Amino acid sequence: MPPAISDHPTRRPTGPAISRTTARRSTTLGVWLAAMGLALGLTACGDKGAKTAAPQGPAQVGVITLQPQQQQLDTTLPGRTRAYLSAEVRPQVSGILQQRLFTEGALVQRGQALYQLDDRSLRAAVDSAEAALAKAEASARTQEATARRNAELVKIDAISRQAFDESQAAAAQSRADVGVARANLETARINLRYSRIEAPIAGRTSLSSVTPGALVTANQANALTTIVQLDPMYVDFTQSSTDLVQLKRDWEAGRYQKLDGNQARVRIRLDDGSDYPHEGRLQFAGMIVNDTTGTVTLRAVVPNPGGLLMPGMYVQALLPTGLASDALLIPQQAVSRDLTGRANVLVVNADDRIEKRPVELARALGNRWLVDSGLAAGERLVVDGFQRIKPGDKVSPLAVDLDGGKEGARRPGAPDDGARPADFKAGAKGPGVDIAAPRAGASR
Repeated sequence: MPPAISDHPTRRPTGPAISRTTARRSTTLGVWLAAMGLALGLTACGDKGAKTAAPQGPAQVGVITLQPQQQQLDTTLPGRTRAYLSAEVRPQVSGILQQRLFTEGALVQRGQALYQLDDRSLRAAVDSAEAALAKAEASARTQEATARRNAELVKIDAISRQAFDESQAAAAQSRADVGVARANLETARINLRYSRIEAPIAGRTSLSSVTPGALVTANQANALTTIVQLDPMYVDFTQSSTDLVQLKRDWEAGRYQKLDGNQARVRIRLDDGSDYPHEGRLQFAGMIVNDTTGTVTLRAVVPNPGGLLMPGMYVQALLPTGLASDALLIPQQAVSRDLTGRANVLVVNADDRIEKRPVELARALGNRWLVDSGLAAGERLVVDGFQRIKPGDKVSPLAVDLDGGKEGARRPGAPDDGARPADFKAGAKGPGVDIAAPRAGASR
């Protein structure tokens, strides 16, 4: 029974007080009803989301079927370009330089005049030598005539034997003097020709170190200019003796077929990473190991018709070293490494379940790995869709063509016909990117 309302003045409720109490109760009830409605709405949404996130079958992954293939193995070696021919032009006679007869940096032919020296003194030397030769020849004719007369006189004892012998010796000496005079004349003529300095080889010239009016001396230390022949070019590169020994062991073990080193083609890669368009041929392989660097020097001859290669450039030589007849190549995006650094791949077994497989990798070939052990031909290797699967999961494999072939799905266990899912673009996505649209409600 509710308590009676007291008629005491201090406890008697008034009209405005009753109104405020009623309003507070109404506001509290409204807030409580709104909170209950929000909770029921969230519960309904959560139930709906839970129903949406329900699994809808095996995850789709992109796979390739491993097929053995014949693969040529290359070794990338650092090297430097060298001029096929190089000649430093120096004067062979002394004189004052009168003219420079070539354009610096231009192509010149063998025998083309490069410089002209003041040749007046050299021409005078030729004239003097010619006069000395004429004098020697005249004296020789006199001595020859005397010798012939004495030869007749000695037969009738008109002269002594000593006079005869002296005349014969004088004639022989005069003939020798003629030979010396002729040699001196030839030397003078050669020196005169040397006053016109010519190109010893065909090629491209460098800068000239002298200008007209300069004094040059025979066989001076400083070259007047340098000529290099740029087509073809030499490429000298080195290979570690350790790599050579390991390669020979692989050949002996039958892992690789040996290529003929004397006929091996050499591809050149420039310093900016681009491939040089012309292939060279291995010309020389050193047989002595450098005791300081532990390397062996090799040389290739490379065509250079456009003059793109210049002496002293840093290049990389791709030298074929062997031939793997049953090589298994896998894309690098399919390989992951654990905390110890060991390489692993994911394989779809016969039951369409994911299996983690450790592998041994021999070397990188472009964007692929050459498998040494751990995989066999015919196995299906996962190359895409990594983030939605784990070892032991049931999957729906889709064949993909990493070279940009057809698109489409294949039945589990069917041979790899080069198909790939429609929304997978080779090379457009990195490792682990899904190839199919994610299921509704699934987390990424």
